[in-house]
This record gives sequence, structure tokens and C-alpha cells, in this order.
Amino acid sequence: MPDGRSSGEPLRRALAGARLRDIDVAKTLGVDPKTVQRWLGGRLPQPRHRWGLADLLSLHEYDLWPHLAGVPSIGPEVYATYPHRGSVPRDVWRQLYHSAEQQIDILVYSGLFLAEDVEMIRLLGDKAQAGVAVRIILGDPDSPHVSQRGNDEGIHGAMAAKIRNAIVLYRPLATSGVQIRLHSTVLYNSIYRADDEILINQHIYGIAAAYAPVLHLRRHGDNDVFSTYVASFERVWSSAQPLTD
Repeated sequence: MPDGRSSGEPLRRALAGARLRDIDVAKTLGVDPKTVQRWLGGRLPQPRHRWGLADLLSLHEYDLWPHLAGVPSIGPEVYATYPHRGSVPRDVWRQLYHSAEQQIDILVYSGLFLAEDVEMIRLLGDKAQAGVAVRIILGDPDSPHVSQRGNDEGIHGAMAAKIRNAIVLYRPLATSGVQIRLHSTVLYNSIYRADDEILINQHIYGIAAAYAPVLHLRRHGDNDVFSTYVASFERVWSSAQPLTD
């Protein structure tokens, strides 16, 4: 492996060529300028920061860290990973749906954190009115699986209450053309899709979804992992019941 100085040189040259300062990179990626300086000194950034730098410079991460070409990849679809849902930057959520041109799909038990975001609700409504197909599937608050999930998380009846609250907040979107249904399935993960990008919030026994890991995937082919989650959404959608008054 290259020494610290040489491993940081490709990044240093790329930033110079793009006329970007370390403070510019720090602001864009939401890190401390000293962190960027350490990268320039040879420290390897975390994957999500490597991908952010690569996108910022319109390069492949291997162009910036050539030695990684010999490291087995975790897959071309995995754009970023987050230790828990709360660590996903708000801008990532907004950009995900703001960039949608054809399809937005949301599969959750309650998705209350999105429903309580006024700007996000407005964005979903605007997208639907602009012709984007927006589908939201919430858990049926009377489903035994919702009750079980509440028990598993230790919040018991509060899970059904969260869903009922979310229904009240999501329901006005129906007037904008958003389709909303209720499902009675066991969810192994929540799905947040916009065209060819998808955020997968894992469901882990005894842990609230907000504290579970999130994968950010980008479509890579017709038979990739992305397609597996899309097929799962479609199966739930086909069995879910339209939200009524």
C-alpha cells in the first residue's frame, strides 16, 4: 500500500484541478476541514465520503485511491451505508425525492418522520401533481403484525397510534393524486424509492427502525439487488388495501 503522502496525492491533484479548497470540500460533505486535511495527508475516508468526493470531482474512487482497485468491492449498487436512519442527512432524503421523474414508492409501518416533515409532504404532493407516480403503503393499525412489531420494540400500542397519526398527515396527499394503501404484512425492512435509487431501512428485532442501519442503493442492472426490493414492494402493493375514509 502507498505511504501516507503518496496515497493522498491523487486527491490533492484532483482538488487543485477542480479549483476546490479543503474548506469547500468540508462544507459540501458536511465534515470538519481538518478531516479533509487528513484525507489529503493520506488517511482513507469512509466509503460514503469517498463516494461523495468522487461524485464531487466526477471521478471514480479508484482514480483518487488507486490501491482500492485491489480490494474486493461490496458491490456496484451500494452507494452509501448509514449506521441508523437518523444519520441519513436530511438533504439526502430531499434530493432522493426531488430528483424523481417517474416513480416514488414508500413502504413502511408508519413513516411518521416523513409525514411530520411539512416540506417533504409538500414535495411529494408537488411531484404527484407533476405526473410522478407516488405510492405510499402504511401498516394497517389493526393488523396483528403491527401489534407484534410494537411489542417487539417495547412500545406496544404506541406503534398503532403512530400509524394512525401518520394516516392523518399523509391523507391530504390523496387530493394531489398520491395513492395510499394499508398493508397487513410482516415488514423486514422499510423501502424508500425514487426512480433508480432506493433507501432500505433494515428492521431488527427489538430495535426501532430509526436506530437500524440504512442502505442507499442505485440500480445497476435488471437482476440486481435493487430489483429484488422493487419486486418486494410490488408484492406488498398488490395485496394492500386502498386507504378509505
